[in-house]
Amino acid sequence: MGLQKKMHMIKKVIPGSIAAELEIEEGDRLISIGGAEIEDIFDYQFLIQDSYIEVLVEKPDGEQWLLEVEKDSDEDLGIEFENGLMDEYHSCRNKCIFCFIDQMPPGMRETLYFKDDDSRLSFLQGNYVTLTNMSDTDIDRICRYHLSPINISFQTMNPGLRCKMLNNRFAGEALKKVDVLYEAGIRMNGQIVLCKGVNDGAELEYSIRQLMKYMPVLESVSVVPVGLTKFREGLYPLEPFEREDAVAVIDMIEKYQQECYGKSGLHFIHASDEWYILAGREMPEEERYDGYLQLENGVGMLRLLLDEFEESMELRQKAGIQAGSGLRESDLQTRLGMQESPDLQDKAGLQDVSYREELSIATGRLPFPYIRRMAERMMEEYPGLTIHVYPITNYFFGERITVSGLLTGQDLLAQLKNKPLGSRLLLPENVLRSGEDVFLDDMRVGELEKALQVPINIVKSSGNDFVKTVLGE
Repeated sequence: MGLQKKMHMIKKVIPGSIAAELEIEEGDRLISIGGAEIEDIFDYQFLIQDSYIEVLVEKPDGEQWLLEVEKDSDEDLGIEFENGLMDEYHSCRNKCIFCFIDQMPPGMRETLYFKDDDSRLSFLQGNYVTLTNMSDTDIDRICRYHLSPINISFQTMNPGLRCKMLNNRFAGEALKKVDVLYEAGIRMNGQIVLCKGVNDGAELEYSIRQLMKYMPVLESVSVVPVGLTKFREGLYPLEPFEREDAVAVIDMIEKYQQECYGKSGLHFIHASDEWYILAGREMPEEERYDGYLQLENGVGMLRLLLDEFEESMELRQKAGIQAGSGLRESDLQTRLGMQESPDLQDKAGLQDVSYREELSIATGRLPFPYIRRMAERMMEEYPGLTIHVYPITNYFFGERITVSGLLTGQDLLAQLKNKPLGSRLLLPENVLRSGEDVFLDDMRVGELEKALQVPINIVKSSGNDFVKTVLGE
């Protein structure tokens, strides 16, 4: 008796999609495409690329349908699966000296303690992988399907030191897989989590020079400081970076940026925003971020935010838009066209009106100076606005954690209670679990609203969204 084929439960069918037209439904199971069994999302994404495919599904009553599909080669079927990877998640086998999950307090929800090191999440969600959890078969599949980019946590190019940092005797050997990916032309991005006295200084310089050999297939490498919470008892002793350390890191990186740009037209190696704030330096100009390849790693987020903010403010200045106008983005060009004609302004009811509002913004200590700068700029432009900006200290994880994305509901509540909040409180969307209204400590937005007695607006990450939310558009 043969082994039973692996089947994948369909969670959702997108209305109007190919799958919907074929009467594939929620609860059906996908068996194969073109006769090939599907191990995971890698296989699925590769197999649906043909313009003609045969899809075998099983209905809940056990009846099997073989469906013929003709489509564009890049057209999706419109199916979402119960498990996004179509397989079990691969957990991390390392015990890294800098691992943030090992620094989590006890008693939080179980999913926050799961360490993933799954190459498939690198393609789906941009996660960084160490390569230690990838077999030669995994590497072969990536090369055969030409899946890219893959994001790699290098930490160091010194094999012996990498074994020490990852607490894995195979971690140094895993770096040889980069050569295979490079030869296959698989685009890569890299990350170095810098630990003081471990992989910085001469070790960082060595790693940069070694990684430059993989340009331009390796498109970028970010250098980020290790995050240290107050829950490090029994862990490897790591020290926080100081201002002079940040200056040295930036100087080294900017030196190699010039060299890399001369060779490949890419700046290649990037310091995350934290280094510039710690060093007391202004963020680099937009051109040095090479299209923001490392944005999700905290590289250039503040520069992009500031530039988008200024662009949005300039557009509104030209259009003469007042705070609280409620104009849609599509109305801006109409308003600009009316700028030349006061008669048209009168007829359209777009003459300036007095407007007053007091509101508040809470953010992490790291972005606070920039958010405050933006708020002050808006108050200058709109005299009727009063904006309170509050930096929130992270007592939950420890004061060394300064990013907004790790703020908790309880810290927000404790530090905002009895403060003047005005008619609304604005919070950045990264304080919440993705797609939900829950903070890291499981407090809900509604609970915080009730406790503070103020409506809460969630602000998306762009500078334009910041302006629109403040202005009540």
